[in-house]
Amino acid sequence: MSLLDSLKKYTTVVSDTGDIETVGKLKPQDATTNPSLLLKSAQQPQYKHLVEEALDYSKKQPGDHTSQTMAFMDKLFVNFGCEILKVIPGRVSTEVDASFSFDTNGSIDKARTFIKLYEAAGVDRERVLVKLGSTWEGIKAAEQLEKEGIHTNLTLLFSFAQAVACAEAKVTLISPFVGRIYDWYKKSKGASDIPRDEDPGVASVTKIYNHYKKNGYKTLVMGASFRKADQIIDLAGCDLLTISPELITELAGKDGELEPKLSAKNAAASNSPLVHLDEKTFRFEHNQDQMAVEKLSDGIRGFYSDARKLEKYAATLVAKDSAA
Repeated sequence: MSLLDSLKKYTTVVSDTGDIETVGKLKPQDATTNPSLLLKSAQQPQYKHLVEEALDYSKKQPGDHTSQTMAFMDKLFVNFGCEILKVIPGRVSTEVDASFSFDTNGSIDKARTFIKLYEAAGVDRERVLVKLGSTWEGIKAAEQLEKEGIHTNLTLLFSFAQAVACAEAKVTLISPFVGRIYDWYKKSKGASDIPRDEDPGVASVTKIYNHYKKNGYKTLVMGASFRKADQIIDLAGCDLLTISPELITELAGKDGELEPKLSAKNAAASNSPLVHLDEKTFRFEHNQDQMAVEKLSDGIRGFYSDARKLEKYAATLVAKDSAA
């Protein structure tokens, strides 16, 4: 048995890629996309039809060039999501632009737009997760969307405060970023590596998982952003793990059997009392975690930059198509 097959006995494996052929080969349960992955895939010839369909859609939308560019991007996200859903049995995550990170109403509107497009394409909303950044505004948007039956994936999650607020908002799942936490501590220590049993990213996800299971929260934990296979192995048993194609392939190529490191039984024995966070307490507690503050801010800037690259590509295509 491969390590990947063994992992799948305890954990739902999610592929972090926008390449449909890769998803089909890896056969994950779920998949997630983002603007940088989408930009890369959209320029490959085998996906030209998805781009052209998005262009045709944008031309029919009212408004100026900017509005049509936004419409093109929305449809492109959904087109790739629909294609990915043809080759996986589970759900796909579709990301709200990082420009809405501090805009609750804007995030809600964008999420509703995605769901309308998916449903118009014949995809049930149960198979879609709308990905939002774990700011207070993003979490509040997710809380409202969940009440409407729109399921959410809260990303860029680095602090325990973010995790608690997400659980209280009853979001479907969270994506704590193991690798980025590891990166920050490695840099802050001036070290080339951190001992496996001291990995702060793994420790963060373990703490969140135990808190959720001990206190009966339904929100699922999906570890993300891995730097090495050991981090994945040490989180076996987590509800979900979203893994790059490279690390999925590495795990598939190694024989072995894993024992779950995370479990409801272990969580029940943990010391993780129930806590409540209002907005004021959330902001204070999150601010106490220097790593989380810096990585959330850095992550939003990075996601925003990636989205602008996709927007530039989209605007060029829309302008070229209008002139034709």
